[in-house]
Amino acid sequence: MKALLDQNLSFRLIEVLVPLFPGSLHVRDLGLIGDDDERIWAIAKKEGFVIFTKDNDFLARALVRGHPPQVVQICVGNASTRQIANLLGEKADEIERFVTENKESVFLLRP
Repeated sequence: MKALLDQNLSFRLIEVLVPLFPGSLHVRDLGLIGDDDERIWAIAKKEGFVIFTKDNDFLARALVRGHPPQVVQICVGNASTRQIANLLGEKADEIERFVTENKESVFLLRP
């Protein structure tokens, strides 16, 4: 499983995700900063990424269209990059299970 971090998440989170989920990237790594969600969705689907985001745009798209790609919605409100990194590390097994089981389109990640 590899993650594609939406632009509303810090690119610094890649340092945490790559050891957990090799091949993970931030949208800036693909030159997608400022691109619309439809293009990001299409690339994630084509390249086999799971989209990690804090906003509701991909959540709504996943609920209507299903998957792939799957979406991990990070529900932490105003949190530091360190807090989000810690949460991702703590919940890595649950995220992996969500992706591996491939039954749902959205995983709501909460502390």
